[in-house]
Amino acid sequence: MKKLSFFFLLVVLFSSCSTIKYVKENELLLAKNTVYVDSVKNSNEDISELLMQRPNAKALGMPLSLHFYNLGNPEAPKTPSEWGKKHIKTYNFFKNVFSEKQSISVAKTFIGFNNWFLNSGQAPIIIDDIKTNRTVDNLKTYYQTEGYFRAKVSSKKDTIGKKKGAITYHVTKGNPSYLDTIKTFITSPVLDSLYQLTKDKSYLKSGDQYKNDNFIKEANRLVKLFRNKGIYYFNENYISFDNDTLKNYERTDVDINISDKTEPFQIQKIKKVNVYTDYTYNRRNNPHRDSVSYNGITFYAHRKLKYNPKFLSQSLFVKPNTVYSDSLRNLTRTHLRGLKNFKATSIRYNGLSDNELETNIYLTPIEKYTLGFETELSRSNIRNFDVSLKFSITNRNTFKGAEIFKFSTFGSYFNSNNGPGWEIGSDISLEVPRFMAPFGLQKLIPKRMFPKTKFYAGVGIQKNIALDKQNISVGVNYKWNYTSKKSIELELLNTQYIRNLNVNNYFTIYNSEYRKLNEVATAYDPSYTLPDNTAGNYNQIVAFITNVLTDESFASSNPTEYKSTLNIANRYNIITSDFLIPEIAYNYTYNNRESIKDDSFSFFKLRIANSGNVMGLLSKKANTLDQKTVFGIPIAQYFKADIEYKKYWSLNDNNVLAHRTFLGAIVTYDNSDIPFSRSYFAGGSNDIRAWRTYDLGPGTRPPVLEYNIGSLKFLTSFEYRFDVLGSLKGALFVDAGNIWDITNSSFVDSAAKFNGLKSLKDMAIASGFGARYDFKFLIARLDLGFKVHEPYLTNNRWFQNFNFSSSVLNIGINYPF
Repeated sequence: MKKLSFFFLLVVLFSSCSTIKYVKENELLLAKNTVYVDSVKNSNEDISELLMQRPNAKALGMPLSLHFYNLGNPEAPKTPSEWGKKHIKTYNFFKNVFSEKQSISVAKTFIGFNNWFLNSGQAPIIIDDIKTNRTVDNLKTYYQTEGYFRAKVSSKKDTIGKKKGAITYHVTKGNPSYLDTIKTFITSPVLDSLYQLTKDKSYLKSGDQYKNDNFIKEANRLVKLFRNKGIYYFNENYISFDNDTLKNYERTDVDINISDKTEPFQIQKIKKVNVYTDYTYNRRNNPHRDSVSYNGITFYAHRKLKYNPKFLSQSLFVKPNTVYSDSLRNLTRTHLRGLKNFKATSIRYNGLSDNELETNIYLTPIEKYTLGFETELSRSNIRNFDVSLKFSITNRNTFKGAEIFKFSTFGSYFNSNNGPGWEIGSDISLEVPRFMAPFGLQKLIPKRMFPKTKFYAGVGIQKNIALDKQNISVGVNYKWNYTSKKSIELELLNTQYIRNLNVNNYFTIYNSEYRKLNEVATAYDPSYTLPDNTAGNYNQIVAFITNVLTDESFASSNPTEYKSTLNIANRYNIITSDFLIPEIAYNYTYNNRESIKDDSFSFFKLRIANSGNVMGLLSKKANTLDQKTVFGIPIAQYFKADIEYKKYWSLNDNNVLAHRTFLGAIVTYDNSDIPFSRSYFAGGSNDIRAWRTYDLGPGTRPPVLEYNIGSLKFLTSFEYRFDVLGSLKGALFVDAGNIWDITNSSFVDSAAKFNGLKSLKDMAIASGFGARYDFKFLIARLDLGFKVHEPYLTNNRWFQNFNFSSSVLNIGINYPF
């Protein structure tokens, strides 16, 4: 605790540094803004955005960026000559001992270091009366746009400490204005007929409070309405609103004016659609030597047409002899970009007559073949040192239908607790931008939902890690976007075969099991010595387990040791068993994030999976444990459900509060075991960060095994993310959760079992802090987790190992959630 206390002492000392170091005598540092609306304090974010000046950004209640700025000096010399005049002795020392060139270099170094503090930090925000007056105008304008035409705004500046000040804004709204009579004046008969059909959807309704935002929404609605109904030349410039408040400012009469252009508006139909499949600006005037017409759409190429018109046309929602629509134009652009075959897409229109348009779609393809090469250096509690390489080749438009074929191969060399090892493997995948399904099932999903089919297969081999597994997987996935925020994925034939290549190494890997057998051996026969824990003695160790389990007299005289041996045997059978996992899964995802800059959004994902149901019904064979088999390989039979919810709140000054909750459960049937790869674990850089991967749980069982797994998992986390300076970010976090066993197996000890809601008190809790550096293309992350609540402790579970020596340093890429 001493080291931790020392750290917090440093934070306190840093926070006590002066924030007014570079505030002049006649200036005030802005420390606080307060807005009162009708004498009630208002901290609404929309109002805060109107303030021209806001106090220096704070994190954890401290203006860290201001403190960092104050480490520099804004009045320091800007050139080497100025620096030399201020630091004569230092400048002359380097000049006399070395040369003037070295003196200049030293001066530039100090100047650059000072500029780094100033540029990375944030200068003190000094109260500016001009900006205060502009804020008053902003607030007044804002409330007028909300219908408070007689709103009054005033400001007051107060000194609240040495060189510190605060500004208070007082807003008196007055009575709002309400919409009274609403009239429309539409000169175009075509536009008037379209308006009348949808006028009940207008954002302007008599009796509603006047709000500028509703006028903007109504203008956008009308533009969208008319352009989606074929009025290609219409835009917002043809719409105007006249508001009359002269008679009574509390009642506003509104005239909606929609004027005609010089020539009357007409509904435009698309006469021709041309697609230029290999467009580049440099070749734009070259002749097209190949062309094909399909369903009225003409496809052109400068050389040979490389895209099958039948398939490419499925991404075109702009069709000949149809009415022009903005929505269909945007949908076409989105789908073409989603094909990931074109680096640029452009859709342009030419007028052919008063009511006919020609559509020209220009597509610039990405290179057909691209190579990828990745390397990674990592460390974990399983692999002390890991160097991996990955090579991939991508072939776009493989079968002329914008398909994407990818082949990748990877390899890694690492040093684990068992010595050096390696892993190699390869994967192939084919992504098809449409549904490939029999019996016409592809017609169930509209093309606008951008259906995709993905075929994949892979193989991997590990050496000298765990039991040296061989992993073979094949599968078919279907995915489509139900809406812009909702997507659905159906995993069919997601089959995995897991084979253990080095079962003889079991007890050397799971050394804790061997130690338990040593205790059993002492009770079983004090004169017996269990063979040394080496791969060569594997058969003898397994024979000892068999002898104990078949000894009925030992079972009655030593029930505790007998049950312990049963538990070891059960765990041994699960981990050493080969598995065939034929899984079918349904995924539903909701994400309302608008863009990468959106920091306030929600995310929800549901995954429901079943393994072995169909294959189990077809199988007529079983092993000695009465488990269904295919070619002697046990079929994994289970139901599994995962629910994940994430919520992000954008706070002021680029601070974000992030939350995640995860709940998952897996239930077996027909005597099946849970494959190790499908079990839940706790701990790690993206989990409960005060424990390493596989170290925690299940339940209140002490972390004595090398790999701890469970069939139920609950996890919840909160993380406060804030800017420190420049690209350096900070975070404070709290993680809570655990894994439990819900198989009701007699082999599982009671400490690991889930016993209803009362087991929630056995959750592990971690807290800590972290640093992130934003490289734009990725975020490097360091998190230090401290154990707050340890469920396996027998006495006091709280803060017993809350110190640096028991903390866990996590290294990760990007945010944990």
